[in-house]
Amino acid sequence: MEQRWEGRLGALGGRQARQSFVYSAYVPEPISQEEFALNSTIAAAAASADGAVRDLNQQSSETPDLEVLARQLLRAESVASSRIEGLILGHRRLAQAAFHPDGRDITATSVLANIDALEEAVRIAEQADAITPSHLAEIHEILFRGTTDEGLGGVIREEQNWIGGAATSPRNAEFVPPPPEYLDALLADLCAFLERDDLPTLIQAAIAHAQFETIHPFHDGNGRVGRALISCVLRRRGLAPGTLPPVSLALAGNARGYVAGLTSFRNADEEDWYTIFVDAVHAAATRATAFAHEVAALQRRWIEHAGNPRSDSGAARLIALLPSAPIIDIATATTLLGGSDEQARLAIVRLEKSDILRPLGVGKRNRAWETVGLFDLLDRFERDLGSPRRTPRPTREPTTQEGRPPR
Repeated sequence: MEQRWEGRLGALGGRQARQSFVYSAYVPEPISQEEFALNSTIAAAAASADGAVRDLNQQSSETPDLEVLARQLLRAESVASSRIEGLILGHRRLAQAAFHPDGRDITATSVLANIDALEEAVRIAEQADAITPSHLAEIHEILFRGTTDEGLGGVIREEQNWIGGAATSPRNAEFVPPPPEYLDALLADLCAFLERDDLPTLIQAAIAHAQFETIHPFHDGNGRVGRALISCVLRRRGLAPGTLPPVSLALAGNARGYVAGLTSFRNADEEDWYTIFVDAVHAAATRATAFAHEVAALQRRWIEHAGNPRSDSGAARLIALLPSAPIIDIATATTLLGGSDEQARLAIVRLEKSDILRPLGVGKRNRAWETVGLFDLLDRFERDLGSPRRTPRPTREPTTQEGRPPR
């Protein structure tokens, strides 16, 4: 639809930036009652990816406890979703910031908030009678909690935004989302769509994500909330009851294709987007299953290095839980084991002597330990599924500047 941009005296960017002009904003069709047809190729690909996610969620004697694995993959998903937006950091740096949060590492603070937002999306998927626009705003509020842009959290935009072009106006924008007066109805329609159960789960997740990105209801953080919706659908439909595949990691490895697929969806070429999305889910689930086996192999080596302790010993129980807490101290180990500080201390001493835990820092007070080998597995997992070298944008901190590519 055509909209008029009113020129503003004193606007930055020269004479052209102060001129009025007409631009086109995209208002998507409602989807809550829409019929979506699938060709046989996409249906087969979706079924194959569906099976890969189910395989990931199957408990096996050869893989770690699913809850332990799920926590680490959730972090990998949050790291990758943030990386797509230019917030780049490694797993070791994230673990250090999570262990000792002080707010000084702005990028780490944003990614940790993303983890909290993703966990909230999953909780809503499990517990809410129906997903509402208020739930989406709640996820967004958590995403910005504790960051420099905390005031943006949970606030639906009341102004026009755009993707690409200049910061001053949408004159040369790559994409202009719907005007603010359309947002309430579009978000209500999207939430109604999330309650449908007549579509394949992965196709529903693909459509929900693309529609949310098209609506772009917030000033910032749209990409991360939209990708949290993917996990929300997978959990709510029961496809991933325990372990969510890190889909954002696969999408980050194909960033250009990801953006092109969303554009195709808006141009009524849904099949192109379905193909890109389903392939990403399949890759994420398959590689995550392989990662689970690699973690299990690492744990078996730890058991051997520790002298094959009894399965009910503090050392063996801590080894089983280490993948969920790659940096620990006595207090963390005590919580994990559910015992006494002395039991945790003895387990850590044994694992340190076996080169399973490496001490961080110096001194007897506030000591912490890092697991040996886990970060190497995480880094390789990330390289294999979504190489950072293929992510086009460099690190930058969140900003509220209107007009730059919103997230």
